[in-house]
Amino acid sequence: MKPIVAPSILAADFANLQREITMINESDADWIHVDVMDGVFVPNISMGLPVMEAVKRHAKKPIDVHLMIVHPENFVEAFRKAGAEIISVHIEACHHLHRNIQQIKGLGAKAGVAINPHTSVSQLEDIVQDIDLICMMSVNPGFGAQKFIENTYQKIKELRELLVRRKSNALIEIDGGVSLSNARPLMEAGADVLVTGNLVFTSDSPKEVIQQLKRL
Repeated sequence: MKPIVAPSILAADFANLQREITMINESDADWIHVDVMDGVFVPNISMGLPVMEAVKRHAKKPIDVHLMIVHPENFVEAFRKAGAEIISVHIEACHHLHRNIQQIKGLGAKAGVAINPHTSVSQLEDIVQDIDLICMMSVNPGFGAQKFIENTYQKIKELRELLVRRKSNALIEIDGGVSLSNARPLMEAGADVLVTGNLVFTSDSPKEVIQQLKRL
């Protein structure tokens, strides 16, 4: 199966955001990935609702929003109204995760759960049947262009086994450090969705890079 490719606009040129979104629209990419950081849950601040609304005005592909924030329940509805079709919240930030998932689904969006590199796959045991996506962080969240964490391969295999055992159809999304050299091994380990930031947006031929990923 070919990967779902989701370029992350965290690495885009924000002075030319419309141009960057148009490039994704015209490419073989499947989704547009939006990383939202609050400076509390992660040590960085990225973008909020105004940027999300600007992306939606030009996007022709589904918008995949990754909320790296505390109290995501306070913002999920606003991001859904702004155009998010997939919304992922962090298991580490949610005291009542099942309620968070119900909220997202109740708004008509697909629900995802993100996990940090130190978080065990086993913590998803009781939620995988209720979600559409697991966003597995393969770097420590907060900044782009970080080195890929090699233990991610083992975690993907463990997660795939869990999904099979629990009869879950959730997709496995890998976020952080995805490259042309590790993309195929990630897919072979069991990944479905590849989030790509700097790999795409620092390339001289971003559409070609996306096409290469789709050919895996």
